[in-house]
Amino acid sequence: MAKKNVSIFMLTALAVLTAQCLTGGEAAPADGGAEIPAGEKYVALTFDDGPRRGTTERLLDGLKERGAKATFFLIGQQIEDNAALVARMAEEGHQIGNHTWSHQRLDGILPDEAAQEVARTEAALEALLGGGEYWLRPPYGQVAEGADFGVPLVKWCVDPRDWESRDAGKVAQAVLECAEPGSIILLHDIYPTSVEAALQVVDRLQEEGYWFVTVEELLWLNGVKPEAGRMYRTGRG
Repeated sequence: MAKKNVSIFMLTALAVLTAQCLTGGEAAPADGGAEIPAGEKYVALTFDDGPRRGTTERLLDGLKERGAKATFFLIGQQIEDNAALVARMAEEGHQIGNHTWSHQRLDGILPDEAAQEVARTEAALEALLGGGEYWLRPPYGQVAEGADFGVPLVKWCVDPRDWESRDAGKVAQAVLECAEPGSIILLHDIYPTSVEAALQVVDRLQEEGYWFVTVEELLWLNGVKPEAGRMYRTGRG
């Protein structure tokens, strides 16, 4: 999502994090030397391949009811026909990212073609939401060696393969078995079963004290400053 849309929650949480570190509160080390307050549980739900009418709308309704934030990596050619959904994502504090124009694998095409796939989606998002930094999730999590698209790249560490099973219960259980503080979870909001699984995961993990934040918030909460061109698999770098 554009930097201007960073939520108040992130700023408040960052203040808490800073205060705890300065006062010597107990903290657990994270990879790369960053720290996250002990006892705090933050994870990021991420959704690829949308938006899609019906399923994405149901997901947004469910997230709003639960006070949960997520990150959506959008297919560029689907943005215009779902402009209201994309605008709603931004209005409700979700992070919006780039998943290329037509879901092309970026490590399997010419550099100019890869750049165009990313640039067209970025242009569509800027036309709708305004200028900003739209982070990239490359399809299949791969980019050509040396490629630099000028923004942070986001992969994942929890993949329940929801596209394969299409079983909400199995998908939710797979996520719950692997999720831990700092996890970036991969799902797809184009499947009704994935939407149902996501809401089951939110309900269960919120009961366990987890907070659902955007990827950008997750990194900052772990003391990680996002860098252009770097691929992030977890909120700890």
